[in-house]
Amino acid sequence: MAHVEKLSIALTPEMAAAIRQCVESGEYASSSEVIREALRDWKLKRSIQQNEMRELRSLWQAGLESGPGHLTDMAEIKEKARQRVLAQEMDQS
Repeated sequence: MAHVEKLSIALTPEMAAAIRQCVESGEYASSSEVIREALRDWKLKRSIQQNEMRELRSLWQAGLESGPGHLTDMAEIKEKARQRVLAQEMDQS
């Protein structure tokens, strides 16, 4: 690593024990390695969540822009859904 910055962090006893156990078992060379991998995983998870939120906002906006719905009540919505499920089941048969 060309450039590193040292940070001090506080962990619960359980987290600290889990890190020590990973190092003692030989799974990782150091506690820093465990933390770096955890941060890489966190960054990936966060990126995926942000992409999903952008997609959801886009779909929400598309729904708003599509105008009012044509179904009048919950019973009608449920009936249309049942019809779709039955049609899919028949297509798979």
